[in-house]
Amino acid sequence: MNGRKRILRRQHCIRGDEMPVRDGVKRSLVGVIDDGTKTVRFVIYEAERSEELASYQLDKTEAQPQEGWYEQDPREILHHIKTCAENAVDQLTELGYSKEDIITLGITNQRETTIAWDKFTGEPLHPAISWNDIRTDSTVDAILAKVPDRNKNYLKNISGLPISPYFSALKMRWMKDNIKAVRRASRDKRLLFGTVDSWIVWNLTGGPLGGLHITDVTNASRTLLMNLETLNWDPMLCRLFGIHRDSLPQIHSSSEIYGTVKDGSILNGIRISGILGNQQSALVGQNCLQAGQAKNTYRSGCFLLYNTGTRRVQSTHGLLTTVAYKLGPNAPAVYALEGSIAVAGGAMKFLRDNLKLIKDVAQDTEHIAGQVFSTGDVYFVPALNGLYAPYWRKDARGIICGLTAFTTKNHIIRAALEAVCFQTRDILEAMNKDCGMPLSKLHVDGKMTSNDLLMQLQADLVGIPVLRAQSWDMSALGVAIVAGHSVGVWSCDRWRHHATPTDTFLPTTTDDDRDARYTKWKMAVQRSLGWASTKKSITMTEERYSLLASIPAALYLMGSFTMLVVSNILKDS
Repeated sequence: MNGRKRILRRQHCIRGDEMPVRDGVKRSLVGVIDDGTKTVRFVIYEAERSEELASYQLDKTEAQPQEGWYEQDPREILHHIKTCAENAVDQLTELGYSKEDIITLGITNQRETTIAWDKFTGEPLHPAISWNDIRTDSTVDAILAKVPDRNKNYLKNISGLPISPYFSALKMRWMKDNIKAVRRASRDKRLLFGTVDSWIVWNLTGGPLGGLHITDVTNASRTLLMNLETLNWDPMLCRLFGIHRDSLPQIHSSSEIYGTVKDGSILNGIRISGILGNQQSALVGQNCLQAGQAKNTYRSGCFLLYNTGTRRVQSTHGLLTTVAYKLGPNAPAVYALEGSIAVAGGAMKFLRDNLKLIKDVAQDTEHIAGQVFSTGDVYFVPALNGLYAPYWRKDARGIICGLTAFTTKNHIIRAALEAVCFQTRDILEAMNKDCGMPLSKLHVDGKMTSNDLLMQLQADLVGIPVLRAQSWDMSALGVAIVAGHSVGVWSCDRWRHHATPTDTFLPTTTDDDRDARYTKWKMAVQRSLGWASTKKSITMTEERYSLLASIPAALYLMGSFTMLVVSNILKDS
């Protein structure tokens, strides 16, 4: 559905017998632009309040020009931001506030999604390539051909990331290789590359008329181009991917005053003082600001971040090392281990749109799956675009196994829910091996967490309490906190000790039961590997060409002559 969605308002904001401004105290307001994969939102918070004061959201159009390709319209993102901001600000009057009370803005965004545009005209040179797009398979092969042993983890000690279609550098390289307008702009020194936060800030702060080309450390750490130690673009990585530093944004901390909105919109004149990638933002919103705390966000994909403090933990078990946040230009960077799951909520949409097993994702998955007490030994590996952490296998494809004559759609839907939980356990197991500290509880958020059955299955299959935030979207809250922090109206230190209300789900199964089910899951994963036979690029097949070149010319000519004779015989017949 494109268009307006339900306006979210808290009941306690205004009731007839109360003052519109809560507690009779007028607080500073913090606005948040929240650009997700599927929606754009504008949210307004009172400083140091975790509940939304006002918000508005619009659905985005996602194009899929080929299988595995996902694109978005950069102009639509900007249009939706303006529309959502206008509608959210309109709500302020009846709440006793006005636009002038919004003293700063934060921006949180889908990560890895990449945009190329012309710095003189401001026009996008190609649709935004989404984070989950896998068109860059051949680009990955070309890059792997340049590194020792074609080792996909060769760059992890610098960037924290494996060489995978997931990350922005591959999308940038693909555009330079395949899109004439991008190649031409690069040659003419008018090309700008950026993740969505960069595109938004550049346009809000003036665009071609002096717009700021910046990003923050959390988004930069997802490009495969930033050095995790120096927090700058790494010259060797830029050379390897063929990306000129002049086209990349300047890297800043997550919490500082970057500039002021100058786009003539309703947000004109408001400062921008916080930027966080949406998963890092959810980590802050969930109050996981101490080393050893972790959160998992359940959306189209699943993203589990484990705060490791100022220590960079190099994973040897398939996880990413990423920047969690940096609360000011002079503050130390805080790092995290991350496990990314490509398909979580996406598996439920697959059951609805492709297999027609359900009609409503939110209601049917819980209701229908709840009608059976187990999956009947059915396992669903939703590797629809390959597997991310901890496997990083782009050749994996989805499978449903363990079917019997008694299997019903109820079992398959329940297996899809369990798949999300098993993938989360995969990541927790890897984190435990990397850090040596088993997690004692898991904080969760995201749209899927409204499913009580899913939350109970998650507690049962990981064997630790699952604490669900009472607001499903913590990303907007996290960047509101860091934006407010930089202008002095929202203390991160005070937030660190803030008790966030949660719903708790406790494990109800035995260790033997959950381990037996997990063993079967691992068997199913093994069966999903190696299904996609990706076409190798020229660089990956040079050895074959050199082998062909070594065949004696006479043998080659003999083969050609034989083919000619056979061809003529067929013609005559």
